[in-house]
Amino acid sequence: MSTPAAPTSRRWLWRALVLGAVAAGLWYVFSVVLRPVAVVAAAKPGRAINAVPGSVEVKAEYLMELKSEVGGRIVASVLDPGRPVAKDEVLVQLDTGDADLEIERITNEVAAARRRQEVGSTLRAEVENKRDSLAEMERAVKAGAKPLADFEKEQRLYQQLVQRMDLDEVNLRLALENFENALRAKQREKAKMTIVAPTDGVISEVSLAARVGDLIGRDNVIATLISSSRAVEAKISEENFAGLKLGQKASVRFLGYGNKSFPATITKILPTANPETQRYTVHLAVDLEVDKLVPGLTGEVTIVIGQREGAAVIPRRALRGSEVFVVTDGRIELRKVELGYVSNTDVEILSGLALGDLVIVEELDLYRPGSRVRTKLLQ
Repeated sequence: MSTPAAPTSRRWLWRALVLGAVAAGLWYVFSVVLRPVAVVAAAKPGRAINAVPGSVEVKAEYLMELKSEVGGRIVASVLDPGRPVAKDEVLVQLDTGDADLEIERITNEVAAARRRQEVGSTLRAEVENKRDSLAEMERAVKAGAKPLADFEKEQRLYQQLVQRMDLDEVNLRLALENFENALRAKQREKAKMTIVAPTDGVISEVSLAARVGDLIGRDNVIATLISSSRAVEAKISEENFAGLKLGQKASVRFLGYGNKSFPATITKILPTANPETQRYTVHLAVDLEVDKLVPGLTGEVTIVIGQREGAAVIPRRALRGSEVFVVTDGRIELRKVELGYVSNTDVEILSGLALGDLVIVEELDLYRPGSRVRTKLLQ
């Protein structure tokens, strides 16, 4: 009795179907699922920005050594490292005892000299008597009672006496002015014994010989003051310098504040480059509180020198020189592009890409033209 062939054929058919499904699954796994995933971004219209990069550093606008213009003993001081001070705030007071005594003496001299000037020359009465005598002699000469020669002699003596009186009064006036000048000089010297802050700032250092009770000399440095005003300096390379202008907008990121960006404006452009680095210096006004602009803070700046709308823009990190990896239907193509405006993050493509083309933006060294990949859009 023979075995039926139909069941055997069906079993072989099922086996073939199963093997085919497994093979198809393996093909799908190896050809699709196991393909590397490329992170891509689409070329899209947007604002193209031509930006110049540079490094920035915050500096105190100036550092000042605080000195005493006169010598003396310190009787009061508020000097303390790190202490903020306001302009014209009293920082150090020197002993003014000797100056006060000298001012009192000169004040008395001024009062006496002023009184002597008000009284006038002691020769004034003699001049007036001589004038009366000369008038009587003139009448006598006219009457023929006195010779003319005697009158002329007395007239010359009178003129000499008037000159002596005028000179005496000039000396009285000069003496008063000298005493007044001496008083002002001594008062100015006393004022210098009160040392004030020349500007708003922070005390950075204090001399060990500038404490209460210390005797300091003239021009001794007693402290160092850092001004509250800040200078934010950007260093720009020679090839990027030509397009810079006053008033151009910029974006600054400081290392101490993470990825946060702060708007800024160019306020000053120095015309000469550093001879060693060949980099130019640009001053920026940054929209950030002064107390957060700590001297020594560093970071990077992007200065916008041009922008336009409607361009095809892709992330700058997609570039390999002037080429990009384009993914079309899962296959990689290396394509040459013409670049337009370039910023720190984006680049304008003038030709070589169409809007919507997908370009690889991460791990470019892992890919080769012709390779097949899956894609994941950049978030």
